[in-house]
Amino acid sequence: MAERLQKVMANAGVASRRASEKLIQEGRVMVNGVVVTELGTKVESDDSISVDGKLLKKDEKKVYYLLYKPRGVISAAKDNKGREVVTDYLKDVPERLYPVGRLDYDTSGLLILTNDGDFANQMMHPRYKVDKTYVAKVEGLITPDSIKKLRNGVVIDGKPTSRARAKILSRDAKKNTSIVSLTIHEGRYHQVKKMFDAVGHKVQKLSRTTYGTLTLDGLTSGEYRELSHNEVRELLKLINNK
Repeated sequence: MAERLQKVMANAGVASRRASEKLIQEGRVMVNGVVVTELGTKVESDDSISVDGKLLKKDEKKVYYLLYKPRGVISAAKDNKGREVVTDYLKDVPERLYPVGRLDYDTSGLLILTNDGDFANQMMHPRYKVDKTYVAKVEGLITPDSIKKLRNGVVIDGKPTSRARAKILSRDAKKNTSIVSLTIHEGRYHQVKKMFDAVGHKVQKLSRTTYGTLTLDGLTSGEYRELSHNEVRELLKLINNK
């Protein structure tokens, strides 16, 4: 059965569907030796597909990894400016990986990498509301009133955020800073930083500590591990129960 080219590319671990669409539009994809730039193109199972001259392996084993992303690293498989990217930390993994979603350049923490396009799309889709917890160091001594506002949702970019879980972990009067835990299920651009800005506290440092049922337990910055079958199944169970 014919399938859209970008879906086949994502399932083969080239990139997410959105990133695959960009590769197609840039003229970097060939089907049966012909450059294809039309996003509506459908391909058959026996078609030959290559990206940047490299033949697609459609039967590649699906793999899933958890990386403790360091600060100062790009959440991408490649960077045209030559900057360090998250896949640099998994060079000994033979499969072609890409990150599920992204963490900002200056944000550390839990990031999933995979070559399973369907899994990545499900994890990132806002419909499924997968919880993600962040720990932020912010300027100022945050108050219970500000925490209440974060929990009820604040307006960023003209649109209210969903309800969240927020908790003060510590406050340092001498340094005039606070450490706050914030759990959200949305994934809007710079959302956590903008939520704290909305209550008057600029984020100084940010880390994602959980993603669904996953944690960073046992890892230090720059380390990674493969997810178990049970862990992948638990993540899928989260979205299937929505």
